[in-house]
This record gives sequence, structure tokens and C-alpha cells, in this order.
Amino acid sequence: MAEKIKIGISRCLLGENVRYDGGHKLDHYLKDTLGMHVDWVGVCPEVEYGLPVPRETMRLVGDPASPRLMTIGTNIDHTAGMKHWTYKRLKELEKENLCGFIFKSRSPSSGIRGVKVYGETGVVLKNSPGIFGGAFLKHFPLLPAEDDDRLQTLKFRENFIERVFVYRRWLDFIAYDRSLRGLIAFHADHKLLLMAHSNEHYRKLGKLVAEGKMYKRNDLLNEYIVQMTDGLRLFTTVKKNTNVLMHIMGYFKNVLSGKDKKELIETINNYHKEIIPLIEPITLLQHYVNKYDEPYLKKQYYLNPHPAVLMLRNHA
Repeated sequence: MAEKIKIGISRCLLGENVRYDGGHKLDHYLKDTLGMHVDWVGVCPEVEYGLPVPRETMRLVGDPASPRLMTIGTNIDHTAGMKHWTYKRLKELEKENLCGFIFKSRSPSSGIRGVKVYGETGVVLKNSPGIFGGAFLKHFPLLPAEDDDRLQTLKFRENFIERVFVYRRWLDFIAYDRSLRGLIAFHADHKLLLMAHSNEHYRKLGKLVAEGKMYKRNDLLNEYIVQMTDGLRLFTTVKKNTNVLMHIMGYFKNVLSGKDKKELIETINNYHKEIIPLIEPITLLQHYVNKYDEPYLKKQYYLNPHPAVLMLRNHA
């Protein structure tokens, strides 16, 4: 990828002092580690809408299906103004070619889940997305989106970052190719990655590509990325990864020595028992891919879904 991937992010997570109390919520992994591989597009709805720093705290109030954004002490209603700003900001973000967005959790403006909605008496009625966060999810339904709290958990972090890189490759494909032949190649390169998430989606997408000539091109491409997105949202598991590892091993059954085959099986089994991390069988298989110059596997993004320095597969 010649250019860095663009990811939207709540500005406070980059260390900017934009929060209601004048502080920030700097996330060093996001800014310093992931930041080496991405260009951040920072957004702070409340500041960009026009509120000062510091400012009065706000919360969501009323109907959980369409809550109002109210200041807590003075009961000023900022709903209409925030929605107007949100509409304009989303139109601007359309031009950024974003490949994902990371939101500040539980923010009444930026949160995408678990934001408390209060009744008129102060009792919590239900949870809802924030004003900007909820509108973003509706406007960009295919974009990988997470909040900073969930990204502290490895499975959410790995899934999000993996989907970001897949989406970037998808944007490159539809920008420069869009041919049926190109879609077939794109699908082939992601087959094992899809298998690690969902065999059902892997089969559905294979059928869709095989019948590609029956569809109008735009309809085919739209259906493909919708189904692929749904599949990749499902988490990989040790069991699903083990099945893929054994599938890859099958490519070397006629070339590995008895000793090498035994070592590989033992390494995969140790991963399956959760004794060692996924990176160990992956590294061994990559060695054989290069040693035996296996062209199909060299193109499989399952073996290299994201930069190794992010260490997303290094935990047992």
C-alpha cells in the first residue's frame, strides 16, 4: 500500500485536550503503535460543533430511539445543533476514503454503544449510540467501527484492525479495477481469511463470484462487500484457525519429511491446546510456503493480514 490507511478517531484518544474537563484520553497503542501504519482523521463533535473547553457535561435524555443531547446543570438542548453539524461532518468524511473509525466509548456525542439515556426524572431508561456515533454507523454501515474500551480486548482489536486492512484493499480494488476477473482474484486471495471467520460466508461468497456474470457489476460488487463485511465481523476462534492451519498443511503433505511433518502437526496441536500463540504455526507454515515456493499460499492474506509489528497474533 503506497499510502497510509486513513482511520477516523476521536481526538481525545490522540492526546488532544478537548474533553469536557479540559483533559484527554490518550491511547498510546493507537497513537504510537497503530499510528505508525495509519493516518488519523481526528474528530471531536462537541468542540467542532462549537462548544468550549472546558464545558458543562451533557447526557442523552428522553426517547431512547431518538434521544436529546442536554446539558446536565442548565438543561440546554443541543440536539438540533449537533445533528446539523453531524450531517455536514459526515458529508466531509465521505471525501476522506476512511477505512475505519475509533470512537470514545460512552460519549453522548461520539459513543457507538452503551451510552446511557436518562428519563426526565434522572432514571436510566436504556442504552443508545451517541448523536454523532449513531449517525456515523448509519451513514457508513460497511466501515469497521469500534470504541476505545473494546479495543483493549485482544479479540476486538485484532478483528477491527484486520477488517480495516481488508477494507483498504477493497477500496483499492474498486478504485482501480472493478472487473469480474479482478473480483475473482480478490476473493481467491482472501479465501483462507474468510474461512477463519465463517465457512458459511466463505461458501456464499464463492457461489456469488462463480455466478458473477449473472449480475450487473455494481450489484455484484455491492453484494460481495456486504456479505464479506458480515462474515469478517464474526470472530476467529482457535478451532476455526486450527482448521485453516490444517488446510494449509495439506499443500505440503507430499513434500515434507516425516520429521518436518511431525513438527508441524505438533506445533498446530499446541496452538489448538492454547499452549502457544497463533504466530508460531503461522511462522512455520510461512517458512514452508517460501521454501517450496507455493504460489497460491503466497497470495493468501490469512498468513499476513496486518503488519507483524502490531503483534496481534503473539498471545496464547
